[in-house]
Amino acid sequence: MNARVNKSNHRSLWRGDLLFAVSLLIGGAVALIVATPEAGILTGNYSWGTALFFLLFGLFTILMGYARPGFGHISFDRVAQVSSILVLGPFDAAWIAGLASAIYPLHRVWKGVPVFDVVMASMHNAGMMILVVLCCGSLYAYLGGPIPLTEINLRIGGLILLLGLSMQVMNDGIMAVMMTLRKMDSSAMLNMFSVGVELASVPLAVLVAIVFSSMELPVFVLLLFGLSLGMLVLKQFAEMRNKLEALVDERTEELRIKTLELEEQATHDKLTGLFNRRYVDDFLQREIDNAKRYNRPFTVALADIDHFKRVNDSHSHAIGDQVLCRVSEILTNRCRKTDIVARYGGEEFLLCFPDTNAEFAEQICSQIRYAVEKTDWSDIGMGIRLTISFGIAETDIDSRPTSILSDADTRLYQAKHKGRNRIVSLPGGKL
Repeated sequence: MNARVNKSNHRSLWRGDLLFAVSLLIGGAVALIVATPEAGILTGNYSWGTALFFLLFGLFTILMGYARPGFGHISFDRVAQVSSILVLGPFDAAWIAGLASAIYPLHRVWKGVPVFDVVMASMHNAGMMILVVLCCGSLYAYLGGPIPLTEINLRIGGLILLLGLSMQVMNDGIMAVMMTLRKMDSSAMLNMFSVGVELASVPLAVLVAIVFSSMELPVFVLLLFGLSLGMLVLKQFAEMRNKLEALVDERTEELRIKTLELEEQATHDKLTGLFNRRYVDDFLQREIDNAKRYNRPFTVALADIDHFKRVNDSHSHAIGDQVLCRVSEILTNRCRKTDIVARYGGEEFLLCFPDTNAEFAEQICSQIRYAVEKTDWSDIGMGIRLTISFGIAETDIDSRPTSILSDADTRLYQAKHKGRNRIVSLPGGKL
């Protein structure tokens, strides 16, 4: 049943992701068709060689990327996208960015990634980049941003800042929708280093655009060489940082698990897994204080396995340990989730019943007593028969942990004295 549910959920996520990728690609294609100028593609005074350069430049900046912590891929493609907007205009920049984003994932086929996953990534990336570059670039041009960019002033700088921020917001918004469809935590995108890298790409793009449009080829080549080295260094640094973060996360998780194990050892009995005496002593004080403060009943029961020493002597201590574990399971299964069951001594157990009076606690103990008496122990050891006795005490206005435990212990002694396999819950020794 669970396997079918998981398979159904996976199929649902897969369909949602595919539909979103196809929608993005269709949306990008429609946007390009609607925005196509009368002059067709390459609307500026540039050749196909210029378009090819920005296509290759876009692929290179994507290649210089690294895995985003948690999900996705961070690259320097914002440098190519913004610079192409500032040189070629939003339309040409959009289809070039979309083509580069569609081509880049194809290399994953040779790494063993399923073809369908690669195609879906191509559709998603291409559609998203076309929409982001076209919409944000068109906003920049509509507000009067110069194309091609040859100089910069305060007003143009403000428009370029708006261009970079709008691209960041739109890009992350689309990614957040995709992660939501995949049932992933979109907060994984909130990585300041990654956001900083993408925003820092904008001034680099401005530099590329100005040098491309205003300076000689050798200067531009030198700039590209410097940018390439810088991207390579940042890529190595980011990958090293991701490895360190992953190592820190791994060590933190190991420490968390170790801490939980130590807490478990400090509050639980190693053999039975029940709470130990140290834990229940603290619990008693809190519950008695709450019972007095809110005028609520609180009852405890001390339970002791009758003639348990015979099991150890006649069989072995290993068999005795198995018996203790089995009795612990019976106690836990018959008590409520709100009750506390603790191993208080060798074969002695303490049961705590919050918001419960002695009469109701006696009913629970009676079920436990009957279950222990009727349990078949032959799978543990032939000839084993066990019973258990209880002493029950309920808090009053003067109760303290020592006094209520003393009362329960006295009644347990009465149960033992009267023949065992019984419950004593009142001072007079009601059975």
